[in-house]
Amino acid sequence: MFLFTLATLTPALLLILSASRGGAWVAIAVLFITLFTFLMDRLGHKAAEARPDAEFPAGDGLSVVLALLHLPMLALAVWAVGGDSGFTVWERAGLLVGFGLFFGQIAHPNAHELIHRGNRWLSGLGKMVYITLLIGHHVSAHRLVHHTHVGTDTDPSSARQGEGFWRFTRRGWTGAFRAGLHAENARRTRARRSSLLSHPYLHYVGGAVLTMTLAALAFGPGGFAALIGMAGYAQIQLLLSDYVQHYGLRRAIRENGKPVPVGPEHSWNTPHWYSSAMMLNAPRHSDHHMHPSRHYPALRLSPEMPVLPHSLPVMAVIALWPGLWRRVMDKRLAALGV
Repeated sequence: MFLFTLATLTPALLLILSASRGGAWVAIAVLFITLFTFLMDRLGHKAAEARPDAEFPAGDGLSVVLALLHLPMLALAVWAVGGDSGFTVWERAGLLVGFGLFFGQIAHPNAHELIHRGNRWLSGLGKMVYITLLIGHHVSAHRLVHHTHVGTDTDPSSARQGEGFWRFTRRGWTGAFRAGLHAENARRTRARRSSLLSHPYLHYVGGAVLTMTLAALAFGPGGFAALIGMAGYAQIQLLLSDYVQHYGLRRAIRENGKPVPVGPEHSWNTPHWYSSAMMLNAPRHSDHHMHPSRHYPALRLSPEMPVLPHSLPVMAVIALWPGLWRRVMDKRLAALGV
């Protein structure tokens, strides 16, 4: 747990210092999340394997700490970027990038971990993070749609071969919103629930409106714009994760019309030790899909899992240029026989 703790909480500390003091601290925080992470991955390419028989009680502790830090960090970020903080334009821009990276690469993987917990309080913390990043519907779309239909045309979060990231974003956001809503309505019909107040989508949309309203009331139009900017930046990184980790990998359809079970071959993975720790082992994606309730410290890699040529953050940057992305990835799909 030491590496997970170091890789996730150090950026949080640096960002708090940067929002409090500005100046060089802003550059240090951004460079730590980006360049330092890249260099650490280069120093040690493969992460240590988890022990399948190990228990990780500290895993939930770190997740709770990160989730409880989320609201004060979000408020601090909105004030520093869009409020009366006194920072220069360049400091505000750097803070927006730094906090946006933190929310997209650390807060999001942590919330993703929490929404898979059976404990309602823990899953509620993950739901809170997504709602305040204005993408609460991801909770329903991810659990009820993505995990069921991954690697098929029914899943809006599984990118097809040849589909560029910017073309994927619309389907990945609006398609997931609609698919999650449809899945929740179907589940409520089966459970014979009719109260609108208990509908998750009321919480997602209402919570997002409340978050935006509080930002505007507390910090004015600048605070509102800062929240939209950082939440949007975090959402792009969430969509990039889905895009990169499932690009072109499809599940075969059996004679009965149903897809084959999810296997190790249906997600892209990366073995890079430091970025994996920073993202709570989210890059060990195949094992997560095969065992959604498995805690992040116990996620494993195996030889049959497709491996990306670079770490997940680096691949996300490459995905921003569709032509370059296809040159890098389509030959790897061909090597897999896709």
